[in-house]
Amino acid sequence: MAALYSRNARAVIARGLLATRSSNWLIMVSGFFEPVLYLLSMGVGLGALVGTVTGPNGEEISYAAYIAPALLAVSAMNGAVYDSTWNVFFKMNFAKLYQGMLYTSLGPLDVAIGEIFLALLRGALYATGFTAVMALMGLITTPVALLVIPASVVIAFGFASFGMGITSFMKTFQQMEWVNFVLLPMFLFSATFYPLSVYPQGIQWFIQALPLWHGVELLRQISVASFTPAAVLHLSYFLVMIAVGMLLTTLRLRKLFLR
Repeated sequence: MAALYSRNARAVIARGLLATRSSNWLIMVSGFFEPVLYLLSMGVGLGALVGTVTGPNGEEISYAAYIAPALLAVSAMNGAVYDSTWNVFFKMNFAKLYQGMLYTSLGPLDVAIGEIFLALLRGALYATGFTAVMALMGLITTPVALLVIPASVVIAFGFASFGMGITSFMKTFQQMEWVNFVLLPMFLFSATFYPLSVYPQGIQWFIQALPLWHGVELLRQISVASFTPAAVLHLSYFLVMIAVGMLLTTLRLRKLFLR
């Protein structure tokens, strides 16, 4: 275990925060506005035509209140995935940053924890800002709905840990395009803008295997404080995803950079 973890992930976190402050903060800020613009255009604009829809608790809610938790899950996913894929890809293959870190006393688990923490920090900032926008639009109707923020961090943790492990297999920019190829359909078809029941049964089963669908359903239940036993399943899905992702990332960094 000592070869994997030196208990100094804070050094990786400190380096990442300094880099963000000096060069990457504009990119971080820009990523916040995408789900907000979707909420305004779809929730307010299209919502005026759609009217009310049936929420998780069976009550009628506005279309904006229906898609807002889904867009929050998308925001947490996008923030975590960007940091754990494209940033990691550059540091791993061009800056050679991880090689330098692992030549010190740092272990691969230190690097994994540090980088994933930075991705979680970004996901938490996006979630907090988006929740504030929801509150300003009157879409937060119960104090329980504030739990969407820590739930979004769990969602981001799942995507970040798994994303970093997958990125360790990528060698070219062309291979990295597969990240967008996977994320965009998942964003569009994971019951983000309409209920899962519009799909045939076979497609429903496929969508229910996707992580974003579990995140969307979990945040929708929290937003109206209406919980079903499925909430435990959604949360367990991400806990398993986190465990598998952390294990994969640590083993891959060890294989790539430790001899």
